[in-house]
Amino acid sequence: MSINSTSVTSKYTDLQSKAKDVWKVTWVKRGRGIIGTVFYYMVILSLAFVFIYPLLYMVSKSLMRPEDVADATIQWIPRQFSLQNYDIALEAINFWPGLLNSIIISFGSAILQVLSCSLIGYGFARYRFPGQALFLALVVFTFLVPPQTFVVPLFKLFLDMGWVNTHLPFIVPAILGHGLKGSLFVLIFIQFYSRLPHVLEEAARIDGAGAFRTYWTIMFPLAKPAMLVVFLFSVVWHWNDLFEPNLYLLVPEYFNLAQNMAFFNGNANLNLQQATTSVSSTIGLAPTLQNQIMAGVMLTILPVLLLYMFTQRYFVESVERAGIAGE
Repeated sequence: MSINSTSVTSKYTDLQSKAKDVWKVTWVKRGRGIIGTVFYYMVILSLAFVFIYPLLYMVSKSLMRPEDVADATIQWIPRQFSLQNYDIALEAINFWPGLLNSIIISFGSAILQVLSCSLIGYGFARYRFPGQALFLALVVFTFLVPPQTFVVPLFKLFLDMGWVNTHLPFIVPAILGHGLKGSLFVLIFIQFYSRLPHVLEEAARIDGAGAFRTYWTIMFPLAKPAMLVVFLFSVVWHWNDLFEPNLYLLVPEYFNLAQNMAFFNGNANLNLQQATTSVSSTIGLAPTLQNQIMAGVMLTILPVLLLYMFTQRYFVESVERAGIAGE
């Protein structure tokens, strides 16, 4: 039996061409995948740098001496690292009393808002009652209206009750499900509870549990994702808020860190203006307190950064678990 060499050669040539085509397609796909991955990481790193840049800038400036800050040739790394700015900032912003006041206002209000807003949100999400649409519209209204529009009657009310220069203007509204961004937190809990299956409550009622017991023992523990989101948002917003503390806290012993930092920044700028009017003892050295101000800012935001570092993993897990709620 003879073999046609021409047909064998043509088949071999066809196999070679097909192999080359497969190789080209494979490498084209790999090249596209590599280009896509590189582009993805370039976008992520660019966005990350935008958010990380201010923090890196503050850390760099806070470790510089005054002559390094005034030297135009030094941008990021000082000639000699110095922690003296933090010692000055600790005393200038009255760190420890301010930290205690910030913790009382921020964490106390956050915990109370989690409890009260969760209960209110559960009632709106799972029950129907007369005037529900009206009350829900009022909740949305308090979220849309800026708080600056009704500060005068609110301040007069707290002043007549003797709550000015105390922590009560922050604690009592949080107990009642209001306070800073309280209406937003109610809406978050409404959205979360509305997605939970009704069979859980039906099973609890069959077992003889009342409305509040059903909420407290079954529904409230399931709201951990929403609770963590509300808690973190409330802490951060109360920690950074200056408007309400400046309105109700007029005595320095009740100032939080944000207020102390604002006064330190104002005094530093005033001293800087006075210093620029005099002749500097060192030629080419411009007076600056930027390093001390950056040290004070780092001390002010450090507790919040530590809180985020310890809760980041739980926050991500809570967001992922929140997606499986519902029937």
